[in-house]
Amino acid sequence: MFLQIQPRSLFLVVFLLVAAKASEAAGTIAPGSTLDASNANQAPWSSPSSTFSLGFISSGLPNSFIAAISYSGGVPIWKAGSTPVDSAASLQFLSSGALRLVNGSGSTVWDSGTAGKGVSSASLEDTGKLSLLRNETVVWSSFDNPTDTVVPSQNFTTGMVLQSGLYSFRLISSGNLTLRWNDSIVYFTQGLNSSYDVNMTSPSLGIQNIGILSIFDPSLSGGGIMAYSNDYAENRDTLRYLKLDDDGNLRIYSSDRGSGTPIPRWAAVEDQCEVFGYCGNMGICSYNDTGTICGCPSQNFELVDPKDSRKGCKRKVETVNCPGNPTMLDMQNTQFLTYPPETESQIFFVGISACRSNCLVNPSCDASTSLSDGTGLCYFKTPGFISGYQSPALPSSSYVKVCSPVDPNPSPNEQLTGKGGGWRIHPWVVAVVVIGTILGLVALEGSLWWWCCRNSPKFGVLSAHYALLEYASETRRQKFCVWAYEEFEKGNIKAILDQRLADQEVDMEQVVRAIKVSFWCIQEQPSHRPMMSKVVQMLEGITEIERPPAPKALTEGSNGSSMTVSSNISAFSTTAASVPAPSSSSSFQIAGVSVYASGKNIERASSSLLRSYPEGQSQF
Repeated sequence: MFLQIQPRSLFLVVFLLVAAKASEAAGTIAPGSTLDASNANQAPWSSPSSTFSLGFISSGLPNSFIAAISYSGGVPIWKAGSTPVDSAASLQFLSSGALRLVNGSGSTVWDSGTAGKGVSSASLEDTGKLSLLRNETVVWSSFDNPTDTVVPSQNFTTGMVLQSGLYSFRLISSGNLTLRWNDSIVYFTQGLNSSYDVNMTSPSLGIQNIGILSIFDPSLSGGGIMAYSNDYAENRDTLRYLKLDDDGNLRIYSSDRGSGTPIPRWAAVEDQCEVFGYCGNMGICSYNDTGTICGCPSQNFELVDPKDSRKGCKRKVETVNCPGNPTMLDMQNTQFLTYPPETESQIFFVGISACRSNCLVNPSCDASTSLSDGTGLCYFKTPGFISGYQSPALPSSSYVKVCSPVDPNPSPNEQLTGKGGGWRIHPWVVAVVVIGTILGLVALEGSLWWWCCRNSPKFGVLSAHYALLEYASETRRQKFCVWAYEEFEKGNIKAILDQRLADQEVDMEQVVRAIKVSFWCIQEQPSHRPMMSKVVQMLEGITEIERPPAPKALTEGSNGSSMTVSSNISAFSTTAASVPAPSSSSSFQIAGVSVYASGKNIERASSSLLRSYPEGQSQF
């Protein structure tokens, strides 16, 4: 008896076989294949579903290209070599088994080193992995030879390194993540939370496509979570990957399929100015309204490259060529970054004056930093490479040797002059004064409540540090914070400010930022309140601010009980509150030497910026 096959079924089987073969062939690269940078019409080597492709992309400079594996839309995840090539370059899969990048001059820019090893084919998988194969055996793969990126399904082990310019990223045998400058200065170290009491033997790092960065080791059951992207698990048709950028920061990015746009979702170093060497030798990193800026310590210096401030600064006259004796340039709220291994030889315990004067008379000292945080620490910086950071939140003073006379940079106060030579209120000052005023009212009201109401039952319910000034009327009593939050919710920001500011040049975006921060600062749970150093960063726009929860009085029920604000809410997170936050077991800690003390409130605020009391209400 014969099995009768319907023509339609036979056609379907043949179609599936042909499609499977075509799909397999789409990811296979035969020896002798070549890609030319000049041929824009040439199809790249693609994975079976065209999720990834290998070809030439622009480096961002004219007539300059990079041979790279790119995700759908053109997001590179692996590069052949670190040097861009010209339009006459080609990527050749030779019959010898080597994959080679050749410049227009004929010189080899990069080679896989697999010639004579029996390589007979190459394949690009839908995971983004490029493999050179001997039959079915992998001789070489891009996953085992990463450049600056780690993608899902890729294991990053202790023998691997991500490189971007002078910056490198490694996973060390203890399971810690490390960032280095020039393969020497360790400016970032992060390990698992102390709740993971394990001795790792062969750790590896991986990122899941939902956006979770984890450490894996035989001693860890299920792995240990290092970080979450702030959009994790939100969209399945999105690639999330780990990348070391040329600014020295390690970030998690996400890119929607076909968009070609990577969006940063997490950064290892939250404060970019803490990245060693970010502004080059003798460069000073600081912030303006738009982000980081690089400048020189004073007008005794000039930029090495006027077109690129990140290349650092140099003295106009070197101290060895001073007409007289060198002197010290004083720089307030400035710190010269000091990380291992410099911490082993450059830290001393002396006073501020000695930190300055000892460096001046010491020929091996080029600059120094004195911490004004009570520790008595002084950093002596030797000639070589010095990286600076300036911020109002830094409790430190720094000193640099220069030739007399000292020619300081223009004072920030000069930025307060407005049009026509008049004076205007700088937006940043407005922001600081607003938040300082509200915090001052919190402290004042806390003291008054403790003195007047310590025997009241209500005192047992409300925390003294939370209570703000209450406004009284004949029909109701309303807390100022409640009134302010209601106006904030309505978008009526100007109502919260003193009406005398109506004719001033005020940046309302920064005022909104300050008001948001003020509501975070009066949260009842201490863990929800930002540190003062974070407050400054949020005011300067360095850290994004989530919408603050309502003050407690707005969440109290009619029976006097209050709702609990979820501990998942963070003032510094950019993740929506509806997304679950990492558990305590997955949190992480910063290891190594911390060179930053907690920021101090260095601004004195005036309550004059607050609006007059609403009609019919009084202060008490």
